[in-house]
Amino acid sequence: MRHILKLHVRKRALLASLLIFNMLMATRVILSRSVHPLLLKRTPFLHFAPKHLPKSQSCPLWSSSFSFCLRLHKSATTNPSLASRPCSSLSATAMASSASVDEAFGTNPLLQDFDFPPFDVVDAKHVRPGIRALLKKLEGDLEELERTVEPTWPKLVVPLEKIVDRLTVVWGLVDHLKSVKDSLELRSAIEEVQPEKVKFQLRLGQSKPIYNAFKAILESPDWQTLTEARKRIVESQIKEAVLCGVSLEDDKRDKFNKIEQELERLSHKFQENVLDATKKFEKLVTDKNEIEGLPATALGMAAQTALSKGHENATAENGPWIITLDGPSFLSVMQHARNRSLREEIYRAYVTRASSGDMDNTAIIDSILKLRLEKAKLLNYNNYAEVSMATKMATVEKAEELLEKLRSASWNAAVQDMEDLKNFSKSKDAPEAYDLNHWDTSFWSERLRESKFDINEEELRPYFSLPKVMDGLFNLANILFGINVEPADGLAPVWNNDVRFYRIKDSSGSPIAYFYFDPYTRPSEKKGGAWMDEVLARSHVLSRDGASARLPVAHMVCNQTPPVGNKPSLMTFHEVETVFHEFGHALQHMLTKQDEGLVAGIRGIEWDAVELPSQFMENWCYHRDTLMSIAKHYETGETLPEETYKKLLAARTFRAGSLSLRQIRFASVDLKLHTDYKPGGSESIFDVDRRVSERTQVIPPLPEDRFLCGFSHIFAGGYAAGYYSYKWAEVLSADAFSAFEDAGLDDSKAVKETGHKFRETILALGGGKPPLEVFVEFRGREPSPEPLLRHNGLLATASA
Repeated sequence: MRHILKLHVRKRALLASLLIFNMLMATRVILSRSVHPLLLKRTPFLHFAPKHLPKSQSCPLWSSSFSFCLRLHKSATTNPSLASRPCSSLSATAMASSASVDEAFGTNPLLQDFDFPPFDVVDAKHVRPGIRALLKKLEGDLEELERTVEPTWPKLVVPLEKIVDRLTVVWGLVDHLKSVKDSLELRSAIEEVQPEKVKFQLRLGQSKPIYNAFKAILESPDWQTLTEARKRIVESQIKEAVLCGVSLEDDKRDKFNKIEQELERLSHKFQENVLDATKKFEKLVTDKNEIEGLPATALGMAAQTALSKGHENATAENGPWIITLDGPSFLSVMQHARNRSLREEIYRAYVTRASSGDMDNTAIIDSILKLRLEKAKLLNYNNYAEVSMATKMATVEKAEELLEKLRSASWNAAVQDMEDLKNFSKSKDAPEAYDLNHWDTSFWSERLRESKFDINEEELRPYFSLPKVMDGLFNLANILFGINVEPADGLAPVWNNDVRFYRIKDSSGSPIAYFYFDPYTRPSEKKGGAWMDEVLARSHVLSRDGASARLPVAHMVCNQTPPVGNKPSLMTFHEVETVFHEFGHALQHMLTKQDEGLVAGIRGIEWDAVELPSQFMENWCYHRDTLMSIAKHYETGETLPEETYKKLLAARTFRAGSLSLRQIRFASVDLKLHTDYKPGGSESIFDVDRRVSERTQVIPPLPEDRFLCGFSHIFAGGYAAGYYSYKWAEVLSADAFSAFEDAGLDDSKAVKETGHKFRETILALGGGKPPLEVFVEFRGREPSPEPLLRHNGLLATASA
């Protein structure tokens, strides 16, 4: 995953040369599930689909114009149109560049033409030579573009899109493997070539010939004849070029570029520290009394972890067990362990991750904030938040206004939540009842929820097996959007045997998109959380046949409980919501009808609107027909009892005030750190967090709380001065779902009609139109926060 958004401001920001690429890369961390109350982290393209791809088959990811003249004889066998293209169309510089890297392109899997990325064969050894050869080739392409550029679409945007897309695809492949198949060798290789990649990005983003050509289009008599999508591209390219430093001269530009290089390095180091700190912590338990209360699923997972760590005889029943800070393990302890000292130990370890020793992120955060402020000043902004908002729907003031409205609506409810926990724990004679702390709230919340609604999350797991959940999700997509999702395993190479591959077809049976799904946690090599990202974007420019657009490809990554023994993956309801969330992101990428590649799918959509489809899909987890189609006992096939469904529905607003405040804390501290915080001043980053927490947490954080050291969203992702986007988009998504409520959720015809309208607007238009206008086109009016407050049970509080 993301819940966040806004009600106005019509920014026409799009991704520009450098920033286009930066933000595309950022989605690898950004388009992720919003933070759990306790968990911080939790983004044919061919015109045909071959029936079988043994390993990594070759076929272009980009148009044939990327092939080298020196390889025409080879390429002509698969693309006859290329053979007729004369070598003289390339400059001498480009030809020399091609010759020097031809050997690398001939052997390196990163550089081959392929149907789908060769995730199965790319290794760390391919990164250094592959990226360097690619950058050399693209530098030649950029020089050719600057030499021949004209203020026309064919002479400017078409070649620019090809350059941006190729780097996005290849670097995206490498970056993805680092997230799902991490190794020291891969890290080292990426770290070595990363400065060279950033240098090229800066060179591209600061190209004055390209910038001047875009300005010439804007000022030309033909401006009004352009489509809205093309106008968006031109306007945002100009804006983003300025934000990339194109207007800076000499020393200022050099300083700006050094800042960008260092920020990139620090961001990667931050994420590595979080991953390493998470992997480093292990709690070996040999006495079952110490983990009393943990459900069978958690015990099985802990024993499985012990087995993987060399404890050959580990079993769920007799142990030993290893507890980690990985999401499923951590949450199981927080919610179910009766051993309070164990809960405290695990909680303290979690909120102090990456805050000491060689993995301490404190100094990295200070450096990042200092450099972001310097960057803002160079661009003539007061602070980095203003830079961030320059390409979003909101302004700093509007974001703060929304957060305060939601905070005030949530505070009294959160205070009451805590009183309810205290009273309940007292009624159970709990020793900690008069001194509830952070490691107690999840445990007693779960007990109160079980008591109040007679719902035990662990007892629900057998009803949510992964295969059944996916079947129900795909059936819902068929009902709402008229698409069919079918397995296509074996068609594309994958990075792990657990990864599934799917094909999406429209009502006529034609393929329109593909996606990967990597569901299970792998703490030793896989980043925590859940996210969606593009593999390929829809594009007419990059069409294989010159007619139909290249089809989009996405991947969805989760970290849910893996299968234990002979059982399938049995999911918590929260994990079900997460899968629906990520699929919402994937749908916006895959169901786009936008052929302009720079604004297709999730590209070009203002960051504070990008969570709309994902959070919208979560609402369907509470829709009776949808849930009942999913909730089938994995052994008996029994449907979830009606009474249990009603209890789930009633429990939806349980502790809504507390959960809302948690997100508001994250969003508020993010804005404070990027507006009025002074790096190196008298106040530390942790002082800022404590100040924010006074108004957003009923129980103050521990003095040693260092959650900021694990806040990857803003220090290693794309949410810097943008975490408010979760709440901003939540307003939009709740209001969008209310359109279905207004139409009648029990009226199948109305649901299909409204779903079609949602697909043709929110999902189809991509970044080719301002998100506020897209929303109004769907909803018939501007957004209102009322549906969100109503869904959360906070409407009465807000009115009061």
